[in-house]
Amino acid sequence: MKILFAGTPQFAVPSLLGLCDSRHEVVGLLTREDKPRGRSAEPVWPETKTAAASRGVAVFQPEDITTLRFESLVRELRPDLIAVVAYGKMFPPALLEAPPAGCVNVHASLLPAYRGAAPVHWAVAGGERETGVTTMLMDEGMDTGDILLAKKVRIGEEETAGELSRRLSVEGARLLLETADLMEKGGISPRRQDERFATYAPRLSRSDGKIDWTRDAPEIRNLVRGMNPWPCAHTTLRGKTLKIFRAETVSGKGEPGEIVAVGKNGLDIAAGGGALRLLSVQPEGGRRMDAGEFARGRNLAKGQFAGEPRRSKS
Repeated sequence: MKILFAGTPQFAVPSLLGLCDSRHEVVGLLTREDKPRGRSAEPVWPETKTAAASRGVAVFQPEDITTLRFESLVRELRPDLIAVVAYGKMFPPALLEAPPAGCVNVHASLLPAYRGAAPVHWAVAGGERETGVTTMLMDEGMDTGDILLAKKVRIGEEETAGELSRRLSVEGARLLLETADLMEKGGISPRRQDERFATYAPRLSRSDGKIDWTRDAPEIRNLVRGMNPWPCAHTTLRGKTLKIFRAETVSGKGEPGEIVAVGKNGLDIAAGGGALRLLSVQPEGGRRMDAGEFARGRNLAKGQFAGEPRRSKS
């Protein structure tokens, strides 16, 4: 089949390369515009653009995909199928209807669970033990189209959202290629999603990583895993932001947010139930480091508090 691929971040790269290396023909990459990054604010290519260049695939980066000019371009490419993996924009009806086989999206959850922009992060933050990838026929809704194929994936006990996302990107690439092969042969029967089991995974903001120390320690630990690498779980300590990259639950008792132990292996903070041992942190304006090193360098002690300002026992 002739396939137009739409995708932008690193998550989409294995799917793009998988199709490029298959018997299918990738007629072009549709991706977002180059974005300025860093202090220089120099425009940086999306990761998929770099991958497409390595395979000699034409790249299209329209600011607006609803124009007649872009519709004309798609008609000229004459794709049998549009494959979409984390493109970042909603498709208009005209684009959804353009290819004869439709538009197929790879979504990083077992639909209808975790529809939306951040399914991996919210699945990990929610303490799920299992997730997966799904291919679906796109419609005008947000991840509401008919399911084609799905693959379950176990979530590791210590796995972060970033680590899981890398695994799912590979599984998604395999599932997309299998889907394209079966569609070419007419061997897939789409099935409707069961709306009774629909849940949502909204786009992340920095505030989603803020720790509420009144929650139980296992919930906070899952938040730490789910917000890694971005926006990163964080709290305040002595009036400054402290990012937390790794943590584990431990026994401990105190008021929520109270430092209950300081040791070479980490910093223990009481939660609403149990305590959380911080293992890897980054202080405001500093580098990432072991929490024990951080605590010793700041002369932290039992009885001090993280989180919302309160009276310290020290």
